Amino acid sequence: MTRLKMGMVGGGIGSFIGDVHRKAASIDGMIDLVCGAFSSSEEKSIASAEALGIPKNRAYGSFEQMIKAEAQLPEAERMDFVAIVTPNHMHFPPAKMALEQGFHVICDKPVTLTLDEAIALEKIVRSTGKVFALTHNYTGYPMVKQAKAMIAKGDLGTIRKINVQYLQGWLATSLEKTGQKQAAWRVDPKKSGIGGALGDIGTHAENLAEYITGLRIEELAADVTAFGEGRILDDDGNVLLRFENGAKGTMTFSQIATGEENNLGIRIYGTKGSVAWYQENPNELVVRWLDKPKQIFTPGGNGGYPEASEYTRIPAGHPEGYLEAFATIYRSFAKEVNQIKAGKSPSTSADFPTIKDGVRGMKFIYAAVESSKNNATWIKI
Repeated sequence: MTRLKMGMVGGGIGSFIGDVHRKAASIDGMIDLVCGAFSSSEEKSIASAEALGIPKNRAYGSFEQMIKAEAQLPEAERMDFVAIVTPNHMHFPPAKMALEQGFHVICDKPVTLTLDEAIALEKIVRSTGKVFALTHNYTGYPMVKQAKAMIAKGDLGTIRKINVQYLQGWLATSLEKTGQKQAAWRVDPKKSGIGGALGDIGTHAENLAEYITGLRIEELAADVTAFGEGRILDDDGNVLLRFENGAKGTMTFSQIATGEENNLGIRIYGTKGSVAWYQENPNELVVRWLDKPKQIFTPGGNGGYPEASEYTRIPAGHPEGYLEAFATIYRSFAKEVNQIKAGKSPSTSADFPTIKDGVRGMKFIYAAVESSKNNATWIKI
């Protein structure tokens, strides 16, 4: 296992998500940040590089400049992969160029601005054979891994009902009108795409439900709303779900749920038992059985599943959280990249979100918007 060299597009000093990616990538000691196009301004990019301890000659004023220059360096010096941490409209162009120039890619979600871009990117990933990961970071929590394993092993029986929620309140006021950059781009369809909260957090809920259950959403009926004054994109939504095995589900997502912080939670009900997990209390997986008392599992605790302990870095009782879940995506991605670099075939069991999940997410956004425009009619994904 060799330490990988990472280049970053976006994420200059002051960027929330860029800092999250840098910290997460470094946690397991497998990745070094060596270069970046941290801003569309070369001056700001250089300033960010200096603050991060990166040489000035590895700071670039554009992703095009970075990818072209890095591709010309000796293999031992150039970056191995690109981390894309920009608003949605700037996901596809650097991902396409990086892949076509021989670099692996890890990218924020949703994967692209449009569904057409997502489909085109999937073809590029397939044709280049490079590793592509999407940071649906909530799949990285140990207790989410255990919930997935329990369902895959049949412990809960046949899955019949799924309830998933993602509630935030940070856009309950017109924050975008105050100059807050994180809010401003998310309510702009030119930068965010056709989904507001739907794309930003609804896709996390969609991905989490499909990841844990192993079931695909086949149809949905959605009612999405823009409550914020003057907003074009949705900030709230409710969705009915039909899964491929006949299971039924509900999803509610909102960024105007006043007082909520990051209330992501999921409850899954089978014929033998059920599981419940909440991101604000991520170390507990609550399991309720048809014929025995309720159980609460914790990472590294007695009776836990190996699928959870494999992703637990510290002893039982010591909480792991958001950064570590992100780091799990990076670690799994790094292992796969190292396998490819060693001349081995891609793993058939790599456990991180891929371009396929990205395309699923975009199809979910488009189906939900279409459904809502047609009075919440049922739409196939």
